[in-house]
Amino acid sequence: MSARPRIGFVVERALGHATHADNLQQVISLDERVEAAWCPIPYDVHGFGAKVPFYRSRWTLRAGLRARAAIRAAHRRKPLDALFIHTQVPAILAMRWMTKVPTVVSLDATPRQYDDFGSFYDHERENAFIENIKYRANVRCFHKASAIVTWSTWAKNGLVADYKVPDDKVYVIPPGVWFDQWERPADSVDDDSTVRVLFVGADFDRKGGPILVDAFRRVRAAQTNPDGVELHIVTKSPVSAEGGVHVHTGMTPNSPELLALYHRCHIFCLPTRADTLALVLSEAGAAGLALVSTAVGGIPELVHDGETGLLVPPNDVPALTDALASLLGDPERRRRLAENATAAVHADFDARKNAGRLVDVLQRVARRP
Repeated sequence: MSARPRIGFVVERALGHATHADNLQQVISLDERVEAAWCPIPYDVHGFGAKVPFYRSRWTLRAGLRARAAIRAAHRRKPLDALFIHTQVPAILAMRWMTKVPTVVSLDATPRQYDDFGSFYDHERENAFIENIKYRANVRCFHKASAIVTWSTWAKNGLVADYKVPDDKVYVIPPGVWFDQWERPADSVDDDSTVRVLFVGADFDRKGGPILVDAFRRVRAAQTNPDGVELHIVTKSPVSAEGGVHVHTGMTPNSPELLALYHRCHIFCLPTRADTLALVLSEAGAAGLALVSTAVGGIPELVHDGETGLLVPPNDVPALTDALASLLGDPERRRRLAENATAAVHADFDARKNAGRLVDVLQRVARRP
């Protein structure tokens, strides 16, 4: 192996993982310690595969077969010294490669944690026999990996408790944001005459959008000047605009238009019903917004209630109404929470810092016999 190891980055592009893959590629390309071979695993099905029901409906099968083909092609071009596979979904059918090439498996949640959120992702458990086979396959995958990276301590604890993975084999490295790109400009004007609440989520229902709209109606109705509060919704789902509610459907991740909207707003609200660790919360923290969310998955590791933001129970409209009202009426508290959120993101969710930590792990793995 050369002094500069060649790493195959096998990254799935399903749901929010696509944004993570783009951010990761952008940062890793700047790190001269490794030579990266990118192997994106697309989610969509086209051509003949779309006509095969079992293939079309099985993401694990599609991801695994595509991962094997991508790794094989990258290894033929030039031998790989290590593999990084995000997530365990494409890793399951790539275990033969994991035997040949030292591999780091990355995940945002364990399969069992994902099962707990299944109804929100159109995911259902199968019969006990099939579930047992899947569980054993995941156990083999996790134990074959040279190291595992999780987005949160919540996910790490799930690996240790449910899959008996040794604690020292798991590294908690959250996905990062380009802090200098998202940071609120120093010359921005904070206009408190109109307080803007921002929601960003492609899946409007799962992310708690309807709950937020209901709470916002109540908050707005209680204002002496209803026009002084606005809710801005960025989503791919069909949502109707109404009094004080502005819907943005054409914005793309990391776009200048999206960043400008973040910097115009004061509060970021994501009352999600099911999430592992929502990337948009770290983006909002970097952009200088006070955070409001739910204690779901790894979210409490970024949104510390009363410090970097406020946490409310999922599906609790009265609690969310109270949280929003308390921030709308207290600009100093908004600023304090926003400043703390920005500091927390800078410390733990900066893309450059976390990519550097990931490369450290990959270099160690690549140099093992």
